[in-house]
Amino acid sequence: QVQLVESGGGLVQAGGSLRLSCAASARTFSSYVMGWFRQAPGKEREFVADISRSGESTYYASSMKGRFAISRDNAKNTVYLQMNSLKPEDTAVYYCSAGLFLSRSDSAYNYWGQGTQVTVSS
Repeated sequence: QVQLVESGGGLVQAGGSLRLSCAASARTFSSYVMGWFRQAPGKEREFVADISRSGESTYYASSMKGRFAISRDNAKNTVYLQMNSLKPEDTAVYYCSAGLFLSRSDSAYNYWGQGTQVTVSS
């Protein structure tokens, strides 16, 4: 069982930055690939980024590439999402997830955090 707790969300103006963190309870954190997804009101949850166990490989949704950066610190059991040049359309609840396989599909991930709200004002 893996427990995930996100933090770092909040209200930011367009063009600003936020860094989300996700702390994992598992002592085997490095055994999991980690992903970030988001869900805006009235929309389906969508893939944001994911990262391999070692952190060497990262993947992004096309609309986030170049603006967002995913990273992990296996010594701290934490995964991060640095978000720059934020836009109002980035407003959503952001979730971190843990799984065994890198995937853009949320069904591939076994464990989920409770989410953290990110609101970008225009």
